[in-house]
Amino acid sequence: MQQPAVPELAHTHTRPIHWLATATALAGVVALSSLLQPRTATAAPTPGAETTTVAAPATAGVDFPLDCGPVKAVVAKQATGDLDGDHRPETVAVVHCDAPMGTPPDGVYVLTRASGTGLPRIVATLADPKDRTNVTDIAVRDRAVHGTLLGYSSDDVPACCPDIRQSVKWQWKDGAFVRSTPAQARSV
Repeated sequence: MQQPAVPELAHTHTRPIHWLATATALAGVVALSSLLQPRTATAAPTPGAETTTVAAPATAGVDFPLDCGPVKAVVAKQATGDLDGDHRPETVAVVHCDAPMGTPPDGVYVLTRASGTGLPRIVATLADPKDRTNVTDIAVRDRAVHGTLLGYSSDDVPACCPDIRQSVKWQWKDGAFVRSTPAQARSV
């Protein structure tokens, strides 16, 4: 008779006592975990909390204060978020004229919903197209508008080639948007 290559190991055979020990250990873990649970979470809001969810205002149909002549105004970029802490999001829109050639300057506008009607309305102009700036990015973070503006150091700089790049931040303080420059302006 041939002997097996691996000797028989007693601990590889399960017996009822093994199953009983496993079941007891598992029951102990379940019982212990039920005692160590965190306080139960509920879906009910805390008293006084805002319970209605309001969508950010849409830009469609808004009459932006741009003089575009025969072409229309185009929303190039937008970002949304609660800028004034009222638990209702505002929309920040970067808008320019839909010019067939060149790079028209951008305007940056803040929209909110009008009281009563709920229709979108412009409440602030953060960057006026008359300033000849273009916006390369825009975002709402930490109740502030963050953006990057391209501009010109003088009227002698051709419109094709902005030579100033500036990071800007607009934050709602004391009833108005205050502009600051988190990073120094630099040449492009």
